[in-house]
Amino acid sequence: MPLISPLEPTRNEARHAMVLLILGCAALALSSIAPRSRLTWFLEVLPVFIAGPLLLLTWQRFRLTLLAYQLIFIHSLVLIVGAHYTYALVPAGEWLQEAFGLARNPYDRIGHFFQGFVPAIITREILLRVTPLQRGRMLFFLVCCVALAISAFYELLEWWGALFMGARAEAFLGTQGDVWDTQWDMCLALVGALAAQWLLAGWHDRQLARLQGL
Repeated sequence: MPLISPLEPTRNEARHAMVLLILGCAALALSSIAPRSRLTWFLEVLPVFIAGPLLLLTWQRFRLTLLAYQLIFIHSLVLIVGAHYTYALVPAGEWLQEAFGLARNPYDRIGHFFQGFVPAIITREILLRVTPLQRGRMLFFLVCCVALAISAFYELLEWWGALFMGARAEAFLGTQGDVWDTQWDMCLALVGALAAQWLLAGWHDRQLARLQGL
């Protein structure tokens, strides 16, 4: 049976969610101070500007598990940091590049891994709560399909952005000269979706049960 109507949040859950919101807003504000490219910053944090109000509006009617909110917060930080420096110039990525002798800054690879990892848990939660789907192979498969669809659509957005901005889109695309960048991005999103379900399904199920008071 679909799990739709959650119990009222406990004081600890509400406090935790408020802390995540405040920290996210603070990180967003800090990242807006002298970014390397104002246009690139805006494009990269646009998903945060969209997701934040949406999560606030759905808090009462369709509250997610605390795990989902924590993952959204982490993904937002990945986007915010990448937006401030541009993905090809994030210092943490440069350290990884030097430490492991990589040919390019891998920070955007991390971002696309999370682009599959986080939406996988959100998709899993929505499918379990609003559809008749049960836990099993079909749920696992459909979650991966949705994560790949999101990744593919983001690649289309990058393409449209490149057509619109021309040469100014280089920082937004972050290909760093890799002709297979699009394929790598979608592959890592798939790996993220697989990893999220393998690693977090049990934890997620326990939080779903607690959310419903089961």
